[in-house]
Amino acid sequence: MRIGHGYDAHRFEEGKKMIIGGVHFEDCPYGLMAHSDGDVLCHAICDSLLGAAGLGDIGKLFPDNDMTYKNIYSMLLLEKVCEEIKKAGLEIEYIDSTIVAQKPKMAPYINAIRECVAKHAGIPKERFNVKATTEEKMGFTGRGEGISAHAVCLLKE
Repeated sequence: MRIGHGYDAHRFEEGKKMIIGGVHFEDCPYGLMAHSDGDVLCHAICDSLLGAAGLGDIGKLFPDNDMTYKNIYSMLLLEKVCEEIKKAGLEIEYIDSTIVAQKPKMAPYINAIRECVAKHAGIPKERFNVKATTEEKMGFTGRGEGISAHAVCLLKE
């Protein structure tokens, strides 16, 4: 078994779509500043998978100076990461994750996020968990400046 941890954070940007775990938050008037779509959860998951497989990180595979990835839907990146995991002879056993955000509220989207991530990772929904928390108005997420996410995964050889 191999374990990996991933972390990502992005600040808010007016006029962008808010996409977390592949799900578009239609009622949100801002998104996350990034080269891609800014999906912090997906990026943290990708880094956890790549770390467990010993394949570097998301920036190595998808550099932010490559226009191929400009505004790309991050679930496509997750699919590519999962292909690399399979090529390395590894299988995703489980992914657990946490979204840290004061706003917007995550609870209405949790089930859709679970379904979307599991689908794009090619795993049963029961092998992916996502939680959300605030930081009680502390730090950059607590002040409503952005969102961060953590993910851990277990890969089987």
